[in-house]
Amino acid sequence: MLQIISSISYVKDEAFRQTLISLGLLLLRAGVAGIMLFSHGLGKLMKFSELSSQFPDPLGVGNFMSLTLAVGAEVACSALVVIGLLTRLATIPLIITMCVAAFIIHANDPWQKQEFPILFLIAFVALLFTGPGRFSLDAKLFGKKA
Repeated sequence: MLQIISSISYVKDEAFRQTLISLGLLLLRAGVAGIMLFSHGLGKLMKFSELSSQFPDPLGVGNFMSLTLAVGAEVACSALVVIGLLTRLATIPLIITMCVAAFIIHANDPWQKQEFPILFLIAFVALLFTGPGRFSLDAKLFGKKA
């Protein structure tokens, strides 16, 4: 197994190499966006009415609007990233949300509180740069491979 993994960068068959890259992007997309959706977004959505009056308002748009924006990014945009539809566009609200979480909400917290939003941020920025890969609705509908 280790030999297979270490030899991926040396694969001479370009089609196979591109398949491996697209599988990696699928795993990254579905894994990171799925965790965001199910571990963060759906919880906020299910408790929306309870949270709407007390949710942090770091941008000064009101608690309700801050929660709405967070839920929109963490639920709708994460779902789009998981299926690979409008992927690059969908990562932008997620990137903004993770920047707010890491650098505003948790700015004065210890590293352990900033670490998770920064990890999400890195993954979403990577997907913004790379695109969703071949195994995505973007590729099927628009012919975009990346």
